[in-house]
Amino acid sequence: MKTGLIILALSLGTTMAMGQKLGSGIDKANFDTSVKPGDDFYHYAAGGWLKSHPLDGEHPMNGAFTDLEEMNQKRIHDLILQYASKPQQKGTLAQKIGSLYNLMMDSTRLNKEGAAPVKPYLAMVDSIRNKREFQIVSAQLSRRGIAGYLFSIGVNTDIRNAGENLVEVDQGGVSLPREFYIKDDEQSKLVRAAYLNYMKELFTLAGCDTATAARKAKVTFDIETRLAKSHYDNVKLRDIDANYHKMSYAAFISQYGDIDWGNIFLIEGFPKFDEINVGQPEAIVEAGKLLADTPLDDLKSYEQARILKGASSLLSDDFRKAAFSFNSVISGTKVDRPRWKRAVGTVSGTLGEAIGKMYVEKYFPATSKARMLEMVKNLQTALAQRIDEAKWMSKETKVQAKDKLSNFIVKIGYPDKWKNYDGLHVNDSLPLFENMAQINEYYSLDNINRKVNKPVDKTEWSMTPQTVNAYYDPTTNEICFPAAILQPPFFNPQADDAANYGGIGTVIGHEMSHGFDDQGCQFDKTGNQRNWWTAADKANYDKRTKVLADYFSNFEVLPGKKVNGQQTLGENIGDNGGLNISLRALHNSEKTRPLGVVDGFTPDQRFFLAYARIWAGNTTPQVVDYLLKADVHSPNIARVNAALPQIDEWYEAFNIKKGDKMYLPKNKRAHIW
Repeated sequence: MKTGLIILALSLGTTMAMGQKLGSGIDKANFDTSVKPGDDFYHYAAGGWLKSHPLDGEHPMNGAFTDLEEMNQKRIHDLILQYASKPQQKGTLAQKIGSLYNLMMDSTRLNKEGAAPVKPYLAMVDSIRNKREFQIVSAQLSRRGIAGYLFSIGVNTDIRNAGENLVEVDQGGVSLPREFYIKDDEQSKLVRAAYLNYMKELFTLAGCDTATAARKAKVTFDIETRLAKSHYDNVKLRDIDANYHKMSYAAFISQYGDIDWGNIFLIEGFPKFDEINVGQPEAIVEAGKLLADTPLDDLKSYEQARILKGASSLLSDDFRKAAFSFNSVISGTKVDRPRWKRAVGTVSGTLGEAIGKMYVEKYFPATSKARMLEMVKNLQTALAQRIDEAKWMSKETKVQAKDKLSNFIVKIGYPDKWKNYDGLHVNDSLPLFENMAQINEYYSLDNINRKVNKPVDKTEWSMTPQTVNAYYDPTTNEICFPAAILQPPFFNPQADDAANYGGIGTVIGHEMSHGFDDQGCQFDKTGNQRNWWTAADKANYDKRTKVLADYFSNFEVLPGKKVNGQQTLGENIGDNGGLNISLRALHNSEKTRPLGVVDGFTPDQRFFLAYARIWAGNTTPQVVDYLLKADVHSPNIARVNAALPQIDEWYEAFNIKKGDKMYLPKNKRAHIW
């Protein structure tokens, strides 16, 4: 992100058998016909929707994803309340769900406790006597998810030995995206000022006087800024080779010995391991230098700030108010989410698959999963056809590409095996913050025990079924579509194939295309980073993707603010491929079941109109600015108005001619997949 033919075919057959006729799936009220399709297709197709759906104070953006998320929150809320509304047997999953929700909802208790739940941890940092102790205490806090380090540690798939997991050390230790620390545009300055004030407020709420709070906030910000300057930017983070430096543990200790790694890994619960990857060496070197030359009191202030920031939404209302006030500067939102939504988010995020199991049992029948699997197969056929037709690829590389495609692991709706939460406990007698610390520790140790020195579990899901999104993972060569996204406007069982291919079909094609985007194309069918291209084919590929990167880099989203075409290249390739693949699948289906004009629109027109609809959404200028700096996805308007000019059939569908503002000569379009 963030299913195709047979599910649509079966839906069509079932509906027609009942004597009903499927609709176009297109609502003309969404249009703004004062705009020419070739000048601004986004507003032509969705301008009416944008005008009739202004932002409210709670949401920094709206649209299909937000609408489904809102609906899901209400559904999940109902599922949770059946356990939270009455006492449950201690230790049962029902008790864990109900108790966690009720702890989040008990504002009277939270306000009475105030800062008390974090005071022991702040005192723990205050008592540190030297930098060795600082690292030990940081590890103890990190293990419980309360604070952390001047870097980050974790366990991920070894990209060059994809069957095994690998311990990693990466850049970290900051709370804002890198660009906000180093850029001097107006919004970055506003965010920095708000961030400083936010930390000052947190220290004040924790009991510091004004001068002390200001000093602690300032030294924390200075430490984070120094770290951020050593970090890779979003473009370099997408350079796979630049972020892989695997070495023996002995070599790692020798090269980065300024940090007490032995105690850190021991306290975190890591068993002995032999190899490690250093993602961004410069950042780890800088973290070691910063640890050595920063006064201990400043480091203690930094760690306390991390404790308070992490706790701010788990304490009294005044802490939450401070957090929201800062967030509003970044997001432009004016009203905080109601407590029940925050409680639902915490429970669903903490006990994800437990909630997911209840969700799919009620809202996603097994028949839908089977149909969606067939739909994906048809999209795979369409992509294989386009690979065969690619004149710029040699036969040798095509064989490799199709082999990878045919070996996709496809995950639809929900996992085949659900997680067990027996070791996770929720204790009503403890504060919410302390419960979350214990839950964080459970997850941290569980992750380490399942992964360190263990093979990769390719059955594991990276999203819960109730997540409105989808993903591709190159290290497992899997595409995943959770149940929650398989709903209107992405998939509409009351609409015919054209609209559904423009909706969920392009999502499926998008995720498939990630297997062949500028990063995914570096991985083979087993998930290993391995070059399976001929030199000439890869040169041709890079030339074609550069066309897309350059085009998006010239697309202005706000006055003076353009998309970073390199930062967003993978997602833009995904959209480009998704459109082409899904449109081919639609055309394949029409060979045996032609679709005529419905509501005045041809099948291809309905396809492109449906695509624009799924990206219709109003967004605050602050969020657009944030996305341009921190996100690998292009803003929604660019995902339509910069993506469609690359698609040949769009010109034919809407009679786009030279002279139209969005017209792009065919020889300047990005023809990739």
